Amino acid sequence: MADLNGGIIGVSNATQVQDAVITTFNSSGTLTTAALTSNIEYLVVAGGGGGGCRFGGGGGAGGYKTNFPGGTVQPVSGSTGYSIAVGGGGAGGVNSGSTGTAGAGFGTKGSNSSFAPGSGIEISSEGGGPGGAGDSESMTNITGGSGGGGAGRFATTGGLAAPTGQGNNGGTSSGEPIGGGDSFRGAGGGGAGAVGSNSTATDNTANGAGGTGSPNSITGSAVFYAGGGGGAGAGNISQSTNSTGGNGGGGEGMCSGTGAGSAGTANKGGGGGGGLIAGSMFAGKAGGSGVVIVKEPQVSIASGVWSMAAVYQNVKAGTWA
Repeated sequence: MADLNGGIIGVSNATQVQDAVITTFNSSGTLTTAALTSNIEYLVVAGGGGGGCRFGGGGGAGGYKTNFPGGTVQPVSGSTGYSIAVGGGGAGGVNSGSTGTAGAGFGTKGSNSSFAPGSGIEISSEGGGPGGAGDSESMTNITGGSGGGGAGRFATTGGLAAPTGQGNNGGTSSGEPIGGGDSFRGAGGGGAGAVGSNSTATDNTANGAGGTGSPNSITGSAVFYAGGGGGAGAGNISQSTNSTGGNGGGGEGMCSGTGAGSAGTANKGGGGGGGLIAGSMFAGKAGGSGVVIVKEPQVSIASGVWSMAAVYQNVKAGTWA
């Protein structure tokens, strides 16, 4: 054996053990790695986009990046501080907004989330795209981690997911009236797991629903993140169902028959629900804030190796375990 390994042999010596550590950042801060940490697994979700107003499209989910489970681990240094930026959700569009037609405003894009921003190992997710607004027929160059849904009155293509790989496009509105007359619904914002649903002339919860998010079990149990917001339905014919938000914190789109809708869920990166055109409920709903979760793996390090002579002496003395 000595000829094969140069006279050195490994044994089960006493080891140093560093337990796994999972740190969740619901707001910006600093991660200080443990002494023996040399790599991490991560989930980085950006803030969701706000829903548009006036037949508004749902906001797109915040960009979703992860290497858990089974991805390439990210090398880091032990006992080192790394900045963490958690993006806020975008505001909902309001009827006095300057973007879009008929005085309606697009939602606001969500803010990026990052691990170690500005460093050579930065991992950044893009804020969710804003929901479309008013009578706008164009969402050209309006992008996000996932794209926002198109507004309802005309056939409007949803916003695009850009950069690619963090989410999905927003849904396209059909421009088809619901029940006849001046009554329409916006399309759903895209989610991490699926595109936003297109809007149609049917009054049901799936019409203009937000795209579903993506499940991740980095914390030990599966949780959905980054669902798209639902589109809003309104007009001179009351609609009876709200468009559902995507699983993963997507907000519900408001409709004139059932009321208020909802914002994206905080620390899920969900898109906000779209806003309608009735009474005081013009405004779209805000997107949900993002989250950064870091897992430092368990580390076990042996204290060293033994020479063949030391092995012989310990065996002879009866102290070799």
